[in-house]
Amino acid sequence: MSARMELVGKVAVVTGAAGGIGRAIARSLAVRGCHVALADVNEDGLAETAALIGNSVRVSRHRLDVADRDAVAAFPAMVLAAHGQVDVVVNNAGVALSGSFAQLTEAEFDWLLDINLHGVVRMSRAFLPLLQQREQAQLVNLSSLFGIIAPPGQSAYAAAKFAVRGFSEALRHELIAAHSTVGVTVVHPGGVKTGIATNARAGAAVGIEERKRQQAHFSKALKLSPEQAGEIIVTGIEQRRARVLVGRDAKIVAMIERIMPVAYWRLLGRGP
Repeated sequence: MSARMELVGKVAVVTGAAGGIGRAIARSLAVRGCHVALADVNEDGLAETAALIGNSVRVSRHRLDVADRDAVAAFPAMVLAAHGQVDVVVNNAGVALSGSFAQLTEAEFDWLLDINLHGVVRMSRAFLPLLQQREQAQLVNLSSLFGIIAPPGQSAYAAAKFAVRGFSEALRHELIAAHSTVGVTVVHPGGVKTGIATNARAGAAVGIEERKRQQAHFSKALKLSPEQAGEIIVTGIEQRRARVLVGRDAKIVAMIERIMPVAYWRLLGRGP
């Protein structure tokens, strides 16, 4: 397997491409000459992303809900019709849900898992056959800083992001054992200035004031711009890295977790 992927002339699928990190990834890919298939439930946002990319590469837009099993199954054929091949798949689509485990209903918990975890698995299953046809291909799954540490109030989100990490690592090992040309990258963004905190859904049992406090707390931790994050991630794709830590905070927290895997929350100054 080559140590580097040249993106000129390649085709990448990016979910969650209507804004934030997904938009930034798509733009960074396009700057490198990579054609892009943009997917999201937000069609207006997709149009904005496509306009920002311009005509330097081929761009297709697809309304897609990764929680819709049938829609995901039909999606590869649409991308093939538009582009003729798939070399990179970036599973970025995701949602946030605040509230302690006691404050979340089963339906709320499942709603997040269906998008943040099962959406990644569905997309991976749908596109792997196409990726395996290429001499060089990369599957990129977005986990999170909360796929390394698990703060209180994030039981659903952390559960999904830890699972994405585990799924990605296991799949990477399986593909290596099978001598596949497909590499797998798992990405752990730290605090990136997107709308994820303000747009987060809260459990029905979470009060308005508590929700405001949670949003304010997490918004303070968002330091890196989406554009900076996108560049880091796409560089990781080019280098076909197995793991990409996005931002200084992600690197520091990952180091602390390795040193103190049980007591890290106390060391970070947020635990009892």
